[in-house]
Amino acid sequence: MGRADIDARWVGEQRYAEHVHQQLGRLGIGSVLIGEGSRRSVVGEVRAGRDAETLLVASHLDTVPVDNMVIDPFDPVVKDGRLYGRGSCDTKAGMAALVAALERVLARGTLARHLVVVGEADEETSDSIGVSDVLAHLEGTRIDWSIATEPTGLRIVNAHKGTAMAKLEAHGRACHSSEPGRGKNAIVALARAVLAMEALGVKLAHHVHEGLGQATLSIGLIGGGQAPNIVPDRAWLALDRRTLPGDTSASITREIESALASAGIADVELADLRMGKEPLFLGPEHAAFQACRRALERCGCDASASSVAFGTDAGLFAQAGIPSLVLGPGSINQAHTDAEYVEIDQLERMVGVFEQLLEGA
Repeated sequence: MGRADIDARWVGEQRYAEHVHQQLGRLGIGSVLIGEGSRRSVVGEVRAGRDAETLLVASHLDTVPVDNMVIDPFDPVVKDGRLYGRGSCDTKAGMAALVAALERVLARGTLARHLVVVGEADEETSDSIGVSDVLAHLEGTRIDWSIATEPTGLRIVNAHKGTAMAKLEAHGRACHSSEPGRGKNAIVALARAVLAMEALGVKLAHHVHEGLGQATLSIGLIGGGQAPNIVPDRAWLALDRRTLPGDTSASITREIESALASAGIADVELADLRMGKEPLFLGPEHAAFQACRRALERCGCDASASSVAFGTDAGLFAQAGIPSLVLGPGSINQAHTDAEYVEIDQLERMVGVFEQLLEGA
């Protein structure tokens, strides 16, 4: 799928990218819009002292669709200490907190870290074209560590699994169902493959990461056939594979093909494998974790490490060699919901945490 195909299905992030660009300009911070079509990202940079380290804070600009929402998704409303609207939690609150904190710190003249502000497109799909654009734009720029502002309830997330999606196809030979012996039933072949994949999932219990637990495999979609009176010549399944550091497209291909071969299944093939979000793990002893811990403690927040089940762009920044964490206001339980909201208290606390980080906590 190319960018033109994506643009046809999505409104795009350009207006939001332009808004962030304008907000940074109002603070005297230079920024640029990057990317193609309406899938634009924004990158801004502000410098502190000469020998300061560089922190990158990334907040994705896109949201999931608004179908079946029970609130007006684009008319933000504050009620009972909550801000309602699509993206309020995931993740506009993170960007808002960063810009508010930056404004205060610049006014005080107390910026102690170089800051790269990133608003990236396309986080909510597996393509993550925004991160690719950002990393290409920042090539050659020293980044010491990064934060992705997903909703973590102000907890430091230093670990999450990655994602991969695979499609298996079974090939048979169609014939009239009154004489099934004249054909070759693709659904029957696929059924054997289902059992082989289930066995592979059990085997993955031995594929374990100290901080993330075991890799997993789940079959989520299946289809095939044309009509009850036709022996089907094609069937397929789609599976979700949660990845750990070290898992690659090549290694996952090998494990699936090996599982099929070991089960004696020759008429089912791995037709497609798409790697999505990369896994993330950063040890609590790392300086980036310790900086976030100090900032949270000074703001009266829980500073312990945690892991999450969902993937984030932090894994992609980490894969590029940037030590990365996930930290932001709001709860993932509110993200993608029909009445999405963020607690105002969480948002205000995150402003304080960013102030601490920008001032060198």
